[in-house]
Amino acid sequence: MPRALLSVHDKTGLVDFARELTALGWELIASGGTAKMLADAGIASTAVEHVTHHPEILGGRVKTLHPAIHAGILARDTESDLATLREHGYAPISLVVSNLYPFQQTVAQPGITLADAIEQIDIGGVALLRAAAKNFALVTVLCDPADYGALLAELRASGTIDLALRRYLATKVFALTRDYDTAIHAYLAESEGASTSAKTLPETLSLGLHRVDTLRYGENPHQSAALYTSQADRGPLGGTVLGGKALSYNNLLDLDAAWRALTSFEPPTVVIVKHLTPCGIASGATLTTAFPAALASDPVSAFGGVIAVNGTVDAAFVAALGDLFLEAIAAPEFTPAAQELFAQKRKNCRLLQITSAEPRGLEFRSVRGGILAQTADLGDPADATWQVVSARKPTDDEMEALHFAWKAVQHVKSNAIVLAVKDATVGIGGGLSSRVDAAKLAIEKAGTRARGSVLASDAFFPFADGPQSAIDAGVTAIVQPGGSIRDSEVIAAADAARVAMIFTGVRHFRH
Repeated sequence: MPRALLSVHDKTGLVDFARELTALGWELIASGGTAKMLADAGIASTAVEHVTHHPEILGGRVKTLHPAIHAGILARDTESDLATLREHGYAPISLVVSNLYPFQQTVAQPGITLADAIEQIDIGGVALLRAAAKNFALVTVLCDPADYGALLAELRASGTIDLALRRYLATKVFALTRDYDTAIHAYLAESEGASTSAKTLPETLSLGLHRVDTLRYGENPHQSAALYTSQADRGPLGGTVLGGKALSYNNLLDLDAAWRALTSFEPPTVVIVKHLTPCGIASGATLTTAFPAALASDPVSAFGGVIAVNGTVDAAFVAALGDLFLEAIAAPEFTPAAQELFAQKRKNCRLLQITSAEPRGLEFRSVRGGILAQTADLGDPADATWQVVSARKPTDDEMEALHFAWKAVQHVKSNAIVLAVKDATVGIGGGLSSRVDAAKLAIEKAGTRARGSVLASDAFFPFADGPQSAIDAGVTAIVQPGGSIRDSEVIAAADAARVAMIFTGVRHFRH
């Protein structure tokens, strides 16, 4: 009679599977909670401790780690191995059914401690699976309840399990244990880095990623693309798609950029992004009142863009959108009425609900032959100080606008220039190789609204020509990192026009 060892954390479909195995003439060995579940269902099994002649110890952490189990799994079909089994009173095990503690799901929950995470590191299950997978020539291994049906069908049809199926199931096991160990390494490495220094980068990067969506194409139709996430059950950007067409590669990039920018602002805020850079950001008493100000920053570029908001999208907000064509909207919540309006009048607009902030750890960019990693830019460091370097100090209103502009410019592609008032951008220039051209573009976008606005630059002005063009357009205050060898010339240009200037000492490039 063939023997099957059942030791599972995920007991989905277990009772029906075990009952069918018994009917097909298999002897069942079961551990701990698995044995109890089978007994409650009236299915006979032999407890692991009756096979090992040793009780479970250390609160169940040691139960299957015993030669009576692993010799039965690892024995080859040779006279020498079979003689060894007989000598010690062991018997072969032909089927191993096991899965693992939910480490990935556990560490993804908020408030999980290191002790909680370590408790979910499976040892016995991994050992069982790897041993059975190694010996797939003789042993069948099941790590996924979804495969129960295929195995039973083959047993019913022929009474045996084909080698090709055993090999396929073994490859699933090694993929599972690879990703499991990768997740553990990534979690511990990140925890270690967080406990030592915010700038600590691991010697080895472990990226256990699952393909969760095959996209229609990449940046262009002739390119293939897919979305991978650290957890197989996570939605795009950690959110849930509520409506509209399937998200594209470019949609995902733009939504990520929009949501990233949104996290810098606390009041009700609307961020409009086109081609990975904001074209309008505004805060207000409500999202509905903030939207027109964000749109006015660059209504031409906003066409075909994406929006991210940090509050509930309701019917009033949908009405405020007017006839603006949008690819997608990300928000913490969409009211049923808003969803119905989108379904009726904007059925292709993607609605992405993002209810929780994703942790901002390392950021990655691919380069030829490798990957670049860096810690996330979360704004100015805590010890950063602003220094007024001009003869005139900013007014309170200017200072409020400067803070808004400084947050906004951090999310614009370099070279980045933002013109703003106290709660909205009025002109944005970015993604240009010349800072002078970026300033000219922001001024052009602002038009007459440049007069009385403030300016933020993500990096220092190497010459006075950049700020001079903004001063000529009516900008009254400037915030920039400073640090150029010609800072004195830049400050002199500001003083000559009675423009206030602040140095932050912090650069915010975004390539």
